[in-house]
Amino acid sequence: MTPRLSSPSRAFAPIGSSPQPEAAGPALTTTRGTNALITFLIHIAGAAALLIWSVRLVRTGVERAFSVQLRLWLRRSSQSRILAAATGMVAAMMLQSSTAVAMLVSNFAAKGALTGAVGLAILLGADLGSAIVAQLLLVKQTLLIPALLLVGTVLFLKSSQRRLRQTGRILIGLALIFVSLDMLRAATAPIMDSPGALSILTYLQGDLLSAFVIGALFAWMVHSSVAAVLVFVTAVSQGALPVEAAMAMVLGANLGGAMIAFILTLAAPMPARQIVMSNLVLRGGGAVLVLAALILTPTTFDWLGQSGGGRVANLHLAFNAVLCILALPFTQSLHRLVSRMMPHSSPDDQVRATALDDAALTHPSRALGCAVRESLQMGVRIEDMLTAVNSLYMSWDNTTRATIHAHEQAVRDIQTDVKLYLAKLNRQELDDEIIKGAMDLSLLTTNLAAAADLVGRRMVQLASKMEHEQLSFSAEGQRDIADFYDRVLANVQLALNVMMTRNPDEARELVAEKDNIRRIEQELQLKHLGRLNHGQIGSIEASNIHQETLRVLKQVNTCFAMTGYPILEETGDLLESRLTDTQVSR
Repeated sequence: MTPRLSSPSRAFAPIGSSPQPEAAGPALTTTRGTNALITFLIHIAGAAALLIWSVRLVRTGVERAFSVQLRLWLRRSSQSRILAAATGMVAAMMLQSSTAVAMLVSNFAAKGALTGAVGLAILLGADLGSAIVAQLLLVKQTLLIPALLLVGTVLFLKSSQRRLRQTGRILIGLALIFVSLDMLRAATAPIMDSPGALSILTYLQGDLLSAFVIGALFAWMVHSSVAAVLVFVTAVSQGALPVEAAMAMVLGANLGGAMIAFILTLAAPMPARQIVMSNLVLRGGGAVLVLAALILTPTTFDWLGQSGGGRVANLHLAFNAVLCILALPFTQSLHRLVSRMMPHSSPDDQVRATALDDAALTHPSRALGCAVRESLQMGVRIEDMLTAVNSLYMSWDNTTRATIHAHEQAVRDIQTDVKLYLAKLNRQELDDEIIKGAMDLSLLTTNLAAAADLVGRRMVQLASKMEHEQLSFSAEGQRDIADFYDRVLANVQLALNVMMTRNPDEARELVAEKDNIRRIEQELQLKHLGRLNHGQIGSIEASNIHQETLRVLKQVNTCFAMTGYPILEETGDLLESRLTDTQVSR
């Protein structure tokens, strides 16, 4: 090899030039090897990035188009653990993420809408659903990719309905998932020709514990166990990973996937953390036990399949399926055990901290940001009030009523503090942008204070009347109220996101939902009148409370929907007080 490399360099050297040193051959080989490694890493990283983004694209489309329906399914699944697991499985398949389901469940649990055992059953089903999604996405596609891209693009660009647009987003995301997997297959194909790569793979084959840790860390880093499993299975199918090492990585991805929700809920109320911790104990502990079996008796898993990729993918599916089947009957006992390990902490009676910094008044933009953060606290407290008052309709509790009134008073105090702070700010020389921002913020706090009054005064009065007069809604009427309440609560949470991010897309969705809520409220009022005409006793007794509750919830939604108007005025998406036709369903 050396004579062939050196001979041409001497033969074609210019007259009078110094001959090339013999070390040029190895140096050139090293340079080429480095360039090849860099190229390989770029291809792998690009394919993995596309996969992660594509999974998120699908999840975003589902959340924007079907979030309310998912919330309704999850809340209604409390009738049995089997139904809860099935609902969690379907929700995870739609969202392409068990973590997203875990966050929804933790939110319900924190607000008392789900018991711990039911919440854990939903998470077990969600883990199984994400494993099924991984199996479906691993099927090689040819004609389906351009078909998905074509239909998805047409729906997204041409449809005037928001749900169809988001369906197009989902289809584009699915197509890009398949494209990213093809990129991974192409990028990992030459890996077996690299001596360095072979040495690393040989090491992983002999150290399954390290492979397990790598899998857990990778799943946590990309925040998606589905994406992690797809990467590992694709790599082993191309011969880029040993089978046993890939199996250990998939088990680690199950632990890492459970850790994601655990870390994201560290600041959540204890009921939410208890459910997520229970799932972490089950999924993480089960993964460790299966890893021990894999290390001690690897031949035990030969029944999972002949091909390496199939065996690894089937291990992921079988692990979550068996875990769901075995643990489902014992969710109550397990959750009770975890609850004893993580008891409720005593309430914090410290003085409320404020973000209003007088020192920032000399910097108007910074001062305005302080006022925005304080206003966000108003929205968070109203969300807590809205959640608590819902339970009063089902079972009156004086402690809950006192908590709601305390939040209402806190909202009023914050509004007063913000107005005084903005008054101090207005005494200075301000540009037009800061003046407009201060006016918009003052209007926002007024709307939020109105929402707090509606919840803390009017809805509490209605719930108290039901308690004192021993009234109750009909079964269908109660279901309508609960469904409408879920829609309004989802919009309240969306408004809080808009307050934090000022995202124009979310602002459009929030304002568009205002008209949607008004339409649904009218439909529910007509349904209620229909039940009255048929003489349903429960509906007649609680008729006024039922109708007034719907009206109050609609008004609360309107107060929060106003959050999006200043943002859409800046982007030009409003014609007077309405969204432009081209933006309503974006």
